Amino acid sequence: MTVRVRFAPSPTGYLHVGGARTALFNWLLARKEGGVFVLRVEDTDRARSAEEHTEAILHGLTWLGLDWDEGPYFQADGVERHRADALRLLAEGKAYRDFSRPEEIQEEARARGMHPSRVARERADALGREEAERRAAAGEPFAVRFRVPDGETRWDDLVHGPMRFSNEDVDDLVVLRSDGTPVYNLAVVSDDAHMGITHVIRGDDHLSNTPKQILLYRALGLPVPVFGHVPLILGPDGRRLSKRHGATAVGEYEHQGILPEAMVNFLALLGWNPGDEREVMSREELIEAFSPERILKKSAVFDLEKLAWLNGRHLARTPASALLEPVRARLRAWGGEDDAWMMRLIELLKVRARTVNELAEQARPYVVDRIDFDEKAVAKHWAKDLPGTVERLARVAERLETTEWSAEALEKALRALAEEMGVGAGKLIHPLRVALTGRMASPGIFDVLLLLGRERALTRVHEAERKVRAMQKVLS
Repeated sequence: MTVRVRFAPSPTGYLHVGGARTALFNWLLARKEGGVFVLRVEDTDRARSAEEHTEAILHGLTWLGLDWDEGPYFQADGVERHRADALRLLAEGKAYRDFSRPEEIQEEARARGMHPSRVARERADALGREEAERRAAAGEPFAVRFRVPDGETRWDDLVHGPMRFSNEDVDDLVVLRSDGTPVYNLAVVSDDAHMGITHVIRGDDHLSNTPKQILLYRALGLPVPVFGHVPLILGPDGRRLSKRHGATAVGEYEHQGILPEAMVNFLALLGWNPGDEREVMSREELIEAFSPERILKKSAVFDLEKLAWLNGRHLARTPASALLEPVRARLRAWGGEDDAWMMRLIELLKVRARTVNELAEQARPYVVDRIDFDEKAVAKHWAKDLPGTVERLARVAERLETTEWSAEALEKALRALAEEMGVGAGKLIHPLRVALTGRMASPGIFDVLLLLGRERALTRVHEAERKVRAMQKVLS
């Protein structure tokens, strides 16, 4: 049997973290088993569906690298098949016509202490089939309700194990509204059967729908897929993840500089255990290790710090060539250095950043003509001894002008200068770092010098010297 799974988002909003994780688990199972990953957009709620949401969902899946093998199909295209399935249930006596107005049913149910669907069934049985057909033929509107059989519904859930629901607790659900439009539970069953879906992995919020859908599969004589229900994702406060916990739409993390590889890794570990101590995993490693039986029963907590840490690890592993365009896109004003130079810069910086945005921000001083100076860096490494800083920067500039431009020669020259001046090497290197980058921290100072080149490095040291002299003049 070929494993066929599906991801079926509703285009009433963007692709959120929970939906993305559901898509990922389905995708991993399909790739692990050599199966088929089907994308179906459940757009039957026309009032709330929007084309921009569909596009955002498709973009989010593409960004994550969750390529689909079939689709996207659109649920609305199957409306006639859905309607035909509902009418077949009616013709076979497995459903009945409900001519009552919903408010009538609710009022009687409250008065008698019954469930509304039981009231609807009583009314339908009292009306009789012939009278129901006569009223329908006369054009009187009616809904079609599925007649839930006695007994109980069981299935072996991939995540939760054996599950059982008493059919007494399942409503006689409406499968066709009075305007002729099919209801979600019937449409899903019809679509999944039509598409040959063998495994349905979805969120725990669908758990109550599963007995209804299994009953519909059986009533229609359709094969019942294997079900697996994934626990919800919680915020750090233990409540269901929502906007109050930060970004929930996948697209927002893309804009924040999260790598798709890191997001996939992070989502996979939200409620799934690879069976060992690994945390940083490639897509290929996730596919190899994935098993739905290792999905955890309890809810996972969305930890932004963990995501940032994972992203930093993936950033360090990513080739500079793959980061070139994302970094450039974030540097709107830059000096136009060539690709080879930019990749050298990225290679130096990527191990110090946790997001692409941080990486671009760290790269900014190297690509602009005039740098901004961090106030704390100036206060710590210049302002405490302005006369000494002026002298050291001037002496450093003199030495840089005559030194061979290699890491070894530059290091030897600066350490020799520090010895001549009777100070530790840090007394030269820290003020020089601020002069070259404007920052408190940077890659190794000799790497920075090589990257900037002699001319630009000397220009920045001379500008820093003038700036410190000006500070000294203001205070004198």
